[in-house]
Amino acid sequence: MRITEHPILEFKREEKLSFYYNGQPVEAYKGETVAAALHAAGVRKFGESAELRHPRGLFCAIGNCSSCFMTVDGEANVRVCVTHVREGMKVEEQKGKGDVWNG
Repeated sequence: MRITEHPILEFKREEKLSFYYNGQPVEAYKGETVAAALHAAGVRKFGESAELRHPRGLFCAIGNCSSCFMTVDGEANVRVCVTHVREGMKVEEQKGKGDVWNG
C-alpha cells in the first residue's frame, strides 16, 4: 500500500526497520510515521471512540485531531500520524480514552 512511483514526487526510502503492532512485527522505513507504516501494512482501524466504541483511524494526518490516538511504548493517547517509527517500538490499538494513569 506504499506509493512507490509518482509523476512529480520522488520517494527516497531510508533504511528498513521494524516495530510491533498489537504484538505483531510491522516493516517500516526510518523517517516514516507510525500511521503511514500501519496504513502501508493494511491497518485502517487505530482504536475506538470513548463512548460509542466506533472505529477510529487516520483522519487529519497533521496532528490536530484525536482519531489516531494509540498506545505507544505504554503511553496512551499518542498521535501516531506525527510520531516517527523507532526500531522495536510497541504500538497498540487504543480503546476509548486509553489508560490515562500509565506513562
